[in-house]
Amino acid sequence: MAEIKNILCAVDFSDMSPRVASYAQTLAKALNAGVHVIYVAPSLDQHAFFDVPLPSAQSFVEDVAAEAEKKMEAFIRDNFSMENVMGKIARGYADEEILNFAGKENMALIVMGTHGRKGVDRILFGSVAEKVIKSSSIPVMSIRPV
Repeated sequence: MAEIKNILCAVDFSDMSPRVASYAQTLAKALNAGVHVIYVAPSLDQHAFFDVPLPSAQSFVEDVAAEAEKKMEAFIRDNFSMENVMGKIARGYADEEILNFAGKENMALIVMGTHGRKGVDRILFGSVAEKVIKSSSIPVMSIRPV
């Protein structure tokens, strides 16, 4: 049986994120594993197709990342009662950054939520969870909204 000592909990700070954290914490406690919580902030190149002046876009991206740092601290404090939890803010495309971090840090499991997007939203935004599940070399536990 595979040994799970590092769990990656991917969140987007939506209403679904505490539920995802609960699953990650439950598994971590049962398996005596550590948890790394990751949030991926958009990078500047993701806004290139909008007609936004570069300084404004750069400022926006930096503001999002700074706010994410604050949210991460509060999120971990409010949603985890265990000691072995670390937060990580990455920049880029969420699926790529989640998979890159999981590989570099030797994660054994990814726990993440799905949004259940349909129709035009799914066509425009795709599904980060679906991309991660299809591309991951490690198991992924996806938590659907209730």
